Amino acid sequence: MATSHTSGAASAAPAPLSAAYRTVWRWHFYAGLLVLPFLLLLALTGGVYLFKDEIDGVLWRDMARVEARAGTVSPDRWIAAAEVVTGGEARSVRVPATPDAAVRVVVNDAEGQGRIVFVDPYDAQVTGITGLVGVTETVKQLHSLEFFGPVMNVWVEIVAGWAIILFATGIFLWWPRGRDVGIVAIRAARTGRRPFWRDLHAVTGLYAGGIIVFLAMTGMLWSAVWGDQFMGAVRANGLGRPPAPAANDWQHADHADKPVGTGWLMDGMVLSAPASGDQALSRVVATARAEGMALPFTVSIPKSGDVTWTVAHEARRVQDARSLYVDGATGAVRADIGYSQFGIGAKAFEWSIYTHQGTQYGQINRLVMLSGCIAVWLLGISAVMMWWKRRPKGRLAAPVAPPGARAKVAVLGIVLPLCILYPLTGLSLLVAVLLDRAVAAIGKRSGPSRKVLS
Repeated sequence: MATSHTSGAASAAPAPLSAAYRTVWRWHFYAGLLVLPFLLLLALTGGVYLFKDEIDGVLWRDMARVEARAGTVSPDRWIAAAEVVTGGEARSVRVPATPDAAVRVVVNDAEGQGRIVFVDPYDAQVTGITGLVGVTETVKQLHSLEFFGPVMNVWVEIVAGWAIILFATGIFLWWPRGRDVGIVAIRAARTGRRPFWRDLHAVTGLYAGGIIVFLAMTGMLWSAVWGDQFMGAVRANGLGRPPAPAANDWQHADHADKPVGTGWLMDGMVLSAPASGDQALSRVVATARAEGMALPFTVSIPKSGDVTWTVAHEARRVQDARSLYVDGATGAVRADIGYSQFGIGAKAFEWSIYTHQGTQYGQINRLVMLSGCIAVWLLGISAVMMWWKRRPKGRLAAPVAPPGARAKVAVLGIVLPLCILYPLTGLSLLVAVLLDRAVAAIGKRSGPSRKVLS
C-alpha cells in the first residue's frame, strides 16, 4: 500500500522523520517480497472458493439432479445403495433442501478413498459417483496450503501475520505528514508510468486494506498454532459450546468422530447406548424432521455403535447453526445445540468463520470478500510494476537503509505489537533480522555493500 516519495519530498521532510519513513518503507518492501506469492495464491483460491456452490452445481449437474416425485424410500436404502456400488462404508449422508436434488452419501471405498455417491432419494438408484477431493476441495486445500503438506499450515499463519504488517506499514507510509503521499484517488497520469502504479497501489490499499486485514485475522482461526491456541482458550474459559449433558452412558467422543458440518467448536460430543445398524439412519432422519431440523442437513454416521449420530444443519449464518445428537438405537435426542447456547467466544469465533466464507450477510458479504481478494492482486501487480520501473538494472533495488536508532524504533513500534499477538510472525521476524545481520556481516568481509534489511 506504500507510495514512494520523490527526492524533493524527501529533502523537505525533517531528517529523523525521513529516516523513519525510509526504514518503514524498506520493511514494507521486504515484507511484500516475502509473502507476495503466497498472498496471491490465497487470494486467488479464496476468491474461487467463494463460489463453491455454483462451481459444484455446474460440475455435478447431471449427477445431482433427479426427478421430483411423491414419497422417498427408506434412508437406509440410500446408504445401502452407495455401499454396494463402491464396496465401501458410508460416513455421512446429506439430505438436500430441494425435492429435485439427489442425496449425497460420502463413503470410504474398498481402497479407503473417499467418494461422493449421488443417490435418487425416491428409488435409491445411484445417479453418479465422484471423488471426495474434487475441484473445489482441491481449491480449498490450496487455500490452506495443505496441498503442499500439513506443515505448510504453519506458513499460512506467518503469511497472514505479515499481511497485517504490510497494511500497518502501508498506512504509516501513506499518512500525509505534510507531503504529497496521502492520496485518496488515482490522479491523472499515463498508465505506463510509475506514478500511476503508485497511486493505484496506495488507493487500493487505502480502501481495501481493512477487508484484507479482516481476511488475514479470521484466516488465522484455521491455523495449526494460533487457531488451536485460541480455540483451547475459548473452551478452557467456558466461552465455547455448552458441555456435554451428564449421563451415565455418555462420554466425550474421540476427535476422529467429529461430526461433518457442525462448526469449529462442536467436536468431541457424546456417546450413547449401543445402536443396532438396522434402520438406524431412518430413525435418525425421522427424528431430525420431527424436531424441525432445517434443510439441508448432514447426518454423520458414527464409527462405532455406541456413539451418537450427529445431524447438523448446513447453515449459512451463525444464528442458524444447530446440531442434534441422536441415539441411533432409539431415535431419542441426546442433545440439541444451537446458537443461543453458544458462549460469547463460540459466537464470535463462528461469526468470523461464516463472514470470512462470505455467507453471513448474503450476497453483499460474498462480494465484499471477493473485492478483498481482487485488491490483493491489484496491490501485488502494482507493487511489482513500481519495483520494475524504479530498480537499477541488475539490482534488487530495495529502499536504502538509513542510519540511526530512531528509524528502527519506528519499525518496532509498528511490528512489535503484532509479533506479540501472533508469535509465529514474531519468530519469522527474528529469523529475518538474523538473516539481515548475517548478510551484512558477509558484505563487510567481501567489500562495500548495502544492507539487505534494516
